[in-house]
Amino acid sequence: MSRIGVKPIKVPANVTVSVEGPDVKVKGPKGELSVSIARELTIAQENGEISVSRPNNQRRNRSQHGLARTLISNMVSGVTDGHAKKLELVGVGYRAAMEGQTLVLNIGYSHQVRIDPPAGVAVTVIAAEKNKAAQIHVTGIDKAAVGQVAADIRKVRKPDPYKGKGLRYVGEVIKLRPGKRAGK
Repeated sequence: MSRIGVKPIKVPANVTVSVEGPDVKVKGPKGELSVSIARELTIAQENGEISVSRPNNQRRNRSQHGLARTLISNMVSGVTDGHAKKLELVGVGYRAAMEGQTLVLNIGYSHQVRIDPPAGVAVTVIAAEKNKAAQIHVTGIDKAAVGQVAADIRKVRKPDPYKGKGLRYVGEVIKLRPGKRAGK
């Protein structure tokens, strides 16, 4: 059996989960999410817990079992607590600002880079402090959308492998390569 798929999902009291065939809807204090899972899987809801089970050990059913459980778990945690990704700007003169809902990045190009987040995803900029780089916080209830927006922002200026400058996730370790002069 799947190590992830067999774990039950605890549903808080302020969250309602409705299952109609392959469609699962989760409603909580922060919003509502829905997902459609594989038809072969069965979802049981009892005693404040949700369990996902598969009919047999066919390859497709095994692969969908853990995925369905994780998607439902992410929706439950998203509508209660929300999801967040944090990025930091590392580099002299790199700046980020918000103009309404649009993120404006000045990161070494001859032009400004503007990023409009989709509905349901909020982007905020935390100004640089002494000994701390400026940070960009991406938050929302949909984990996949938050992760995609954060990846799109990071893709604008990936960390340089020689100096480490660029946009990176907070806590991300960049292994720097030695330059030409290192061998001498």
